[in-house]
Amino acid sequence: MTALTVLAADTPSLVQSVDWLAIAPVVITAVVGLVVLVADLFVAERHKPALGWISVAGLAAATATLLPLRAGDRSTFCLTADPEACSYVADHFTVVVQFLVLAGALLTALLSVTAVRDARMPAGEYWFLLLSSAAGAALLPASRDLATLIVALEVASLPAFALVGMRRGDRLSSEAALKFFLSSVTATAVSLMGVSFVYAVTGSLHLTQVADRLEDVPGQLDTLAMAGVALTLVGFAFKTAAVPFHFWVPDTYVGAPLPIAGYLSVIGKAVGFTGLILVTVIAFPAYSQVWGPAVAVLAALTMTLGNAAAVRQSADRPNSAVRLLAWSSVGQAGYLLVPIAAAAYTERDQIGSTLAYALMYAAVNLGAFAVAALVARTKPLNRISDYRGLYAERPLAALSLAFFLLCLAGLPPGIIGLFAKVTVFQSAVDAGLGWLAVLMAINVVIALYYYLRWTALLFRAPEGALDAQARTKAPWPVAAAIVATAITAVVLSGAPQLVLRVASGSLFAQ
Repeated sequence: MTALTVLAADTPSLVQSVDWLAIAPVVITAVVGLVVLVADLFVAERHKPALGWISVAGLAAATATLLPLRAGDRSTFCLTADPEACSYVADHFTVVVQFLVLAGALLTALLSVTAVRDARMPAGEYWFLLLSSAAGAALLPASRDLATLIVALEVASLPAFALVGMRRGDRLSSEAALKFFLSSVTATAVSLMGVSFVYAVTGSLHLTQVADRLEDVPGQLDTLAMAGVALTLVGFAFKTAAVPFHFWVPDTYVGAPLPIAGYLSVIGKAVGFTGLILVTVIAFPAYSQVWGPAVAVLAALTMTLGNAAAVRQSADRPNSAVRLLAWSSVGQAGYLLVPIAAAAYTERDQIGSTLAYALMYAAVNLGAFAVAALVARTKPLNRISDYRGLYAERPLAALSLAFFLLCLAGLPPGIIGLFAKVTVFQSAVDAGLGWLAVLMAINVVIALYYYLRWTALLFRAPEGALDAQARTKAPWPVAAAIVATAITAVVLSGAPQLVLRVASGSLFAQ
């Protein structure tokens, strides 16, 4: 008995304590999703709208649990043999991205309350899928091993396929969901192959250990390591909608319910750039000569093709407003990639510029989709020309949309958009990527054309008499989402240091 006691004392414990506060944002979101799914079985049809408000409350509670995590010094699920190698870390980077994800999902839920009822979508399935996807997106920034990263990516993505195709009987919706699914699965399979190559070279999946072991790779394994690094990036580049992995975006946004299109444009990109940051800056710094030029080229192609396609959108084409926002989001993804590429040539805190830009983009892009959802209630074709004279019909909605578009363009009074673009531009200059900075400046000028064209249309005289139906009162959840995003954009433009502080701070746990 004594020998067994001595043996037990010398054996490291495999039982790990769980930091429940650190994982609370993810757990609450997932648990509320399960509660909604089960409740749907027992709630009468006339009470199904309550499921939406339960989801809104759950996302609000999950967002509130980020407050005690602001110190950014918590971790859990660590190896007993190496306490520095953890699978879940709640540092400043994690908290900022989780706030972006959960707040964005909360606004999406507000927009969805009326959309689910009006389109007669199955409430229980819709809310469960939205919460499940949000839980996966919130898990991803905290993930610090490659296995958890891929699992989080898929948990965020798989429910999104179903959400895109939620409008049953709609051919566009079904085609969009199928295209999104097939292309995403292919990208994930390529990433899994890359992860397997990295594991074969390093013998570990934890990002910190992978980084250490890639510093000294035997010569015969160097080609395998480079292939693994390159292939691992593919799945995350797909979620970011980087060219050439962008082809699913326009059709998917058009076929999806508008709240889900807005969700994909913001939270989908958050998932993509978060994964790219983690694998490049934390796991693969030793191979920055591989991923640095690759991400720089992706950024250049993405911003150029996205803006060029947005300029070509015809104002009278059905769904042209959504298509323009889709191509605009591709162009914006190119700007988001610039600081990640810059991090290959300078210190890793350059990626703070990506987060600063993403916070601005999330608020104003969700606001633009909220206004689009409002206009689509009376003008379902959602053409850009349908927005002509919107100021005469809905002055506050028109002013809000104009402000959102000016923020995306980087023009006053959208000061936060200008400041965010300057930080991204500065990161490229500091990294010696002058050619990328020049190309970004050219693309910003190109983007001015279609943003200002749409903005001017809002204030032109409407064609014919005002439509009395178009002046009906907006549903208050949609109005609340527009007001929340507009106030956020105005506050950030008045105090840009609130976001720019992220660009200059230290984000990762030391």
